[in-house]
Amino acid sequence: MKRLVIGIIAAAVLVSITRSAMGQAKTVSSEMKTETATVEAIEAESRTITLKRSDGTFVTTIAGPDVKRFAEVKVGDTVNARYYETVVVRVKRPGEPETNSTVKGTTGSEQVLPGGTKARQRTITATISAIDMNMPSITFTGPNGWNYSSKVQDLEALAKVKVGDKVEIVWTEAVLVSLAREP
Repeated sequence: MKRLVIGIIAAAVLVSITRSAMGQAKTVSSEMKTETATVEAIEAESRTITLKRSDGTFVTTIAGPDVKRFAEVKVGDTVNARYYETVVVRVKRPGEPETNSTVKGTTGSEQVLPGGTKARQRTITATISAIDMNMPSITFTGPNGWNYSSKVQDLEALAKVKVGDKVEIVWTEAVLVSLAREP
């Protein structure tokens, strides 16, 4: 999944650069997935829940300490999860400060049954460290040794960037979970 997202980022950087004004943000990837499963087993001490997906496969997950209403989850409950992922890329203007931050949050539901939202947003400044017009490809470097290379389809867009250009990449992930119970 991360490899796919990074590939999308590489393509998006080049698409966003073709715009006349640098510094404009562009959403390059936005995805929502929905999953429904039934609670099959609960192990309270380890906070482990076994879920049966609609295709009949099982998945086991651990409810962390941020899941405050864990004790209210019951075998037979239906778990509805919506997962969102968005990637926004912006070419930075010369002299803008570099960014390297992560923000996380969890919010519980105030509904009758447990549920809530968990989100994470990661923002980095990456530098175009190499361009190969023969391949064609582009390489980015970022904080903490982050490094990524990708082939590029759009040669015209690739010709408009140069080694040393900086981009800001913002990944946002969120999952919304709700329970349903038969009366």
